[in-house]
Amino acid sequence: MEGGDLELGELLAAAEAAPPSESVDVIAQDLQKRFGAARVSFLFVDLIGQRLVRLAATGAESADRAEPIALQGSVYDSVLRSQRQHVEPDGQEGQRVITPVTNRGDCLGLLEVTLQSADGTVLRQVRDAAHALAYIIVTDGRFTDLYHLGRRTTETSLAAEIQHQLLPSAPCCEASEFTLAAGLVPADDIGGDTYDYTLDRDTLHLSITDAMGHDTNSALLATLLVGALRRARRSGCDALRQAHHAHHAMLSHGRGLATGQLLCVDLGTGLCELVNAGHPWPLRLRDGTVEEVKLAVNMPFGVAAPSSYHVQELQLLPGDRLVLLTDGMQEREAATVDLPSLVRDTRPLHPREAVRALTAAVLEACHGNLKDDATVLILDWHGTRRTPPEPGPGR
Repeated sequence: MEGGDLELGELLAAAEAAPPSESVDVIAQDLQKRFGAARVSFLFVDLIGQRLVRLAATGAESADRAEPIALQGSVYDSVLRSQRQHVEPDGQEGQRVITPVTNRGDCLGLLEVTLQSADGTVLRQVRDAAHALAYIIVTDGRFTDLYHLGRRTTETSLAAEIQHQLLPSAPCCEASEFTLAAGLVPADDIGGDTYDYTLDRDTLHLSITDAMGHDTNSALLATLLVGALRRARRSGCDALRQAHHAHHAMLSHGRGLATGQLLCVDLGTGLCELVNAGHPWPLRLRDGTVEEVKLAVNMPFGVAAPSSYHVQELQLLPGDRLVLLTDGMQEREAATVDLPSLVRDTRPLHPREAVRALTAAVLEACHGNLKDDATVLILDWHGTRRTPPEPGPGR
């Protein structure tokens, strides 16, 4: 198939035959065979979202772990943000091509390759290869710690490890009805924040929670809370029953409290049913205006006192942007950030980039040292379309 279209069946068969730690090698060998590609590597963002880590194909000169690459202001940052392929001369060796590796809106990283020549057909096939690599990495990531290990450019505490494993494997998801993205900036002493989502046939489930305390105590409390919510959700419970399950789990097994916001969005109507357990109000951007959604606030989970939870309804309209927050985005030094203005100003951005902008502003306001976790989840509601939108770059 030299010089021809990518044969997806052959590529996937090669990936399945190779060890799960050699996903990049499979793509490298394919591109070398068809186009004489050189220096093929995959770059992914580290856990703190500030540096890139390079994973080169086995046998390449740069196969040994290289120093992390600063992300901000780099060409890699531009490609990640735009989700558009970048081509530039690479000395006398040909052209350097950098392509986003993205799966359902979740940007896993970048494929970088040097080609002797790259016309439109070749560039399209490199994009196809990057798309295939995304699926291969998602699959192979179940069997190896290679990608987890590579993302750690600093030492990870036990609390941080626990917290990270509680989060969904993908911080971003795109569907015809919505796009969502989330980000969590941990405090120096982990503060117990989590977010979660899942999509079934008719409903999008969302949650954002904040367990009391810091370090491993809050991480363990968050583990109990997220486990109870997922167990209830996977048993078919709606937001109200999820809240009751979480509350009783905290009373029975926990020694602390947690706030939370649980949402169930009907994909056919945009009607959102939600429960607010002592959590900060969300922000809604509609027709250029940002306002707090002033929900009735129920007691936090785990309060040992007579309490009950109530479902409230929120109708989402096409074009709405809903922003869920924890108090680490609003309190102490973070309070100096004008979040409503920032939410309005970042409306043209993809939720993935808007999350980066909001968390970066809070991190800067706190001079890089957060006293509490800062978490944000952004949901863009497109409407009840049942046909997929035209795929954009990197999708």
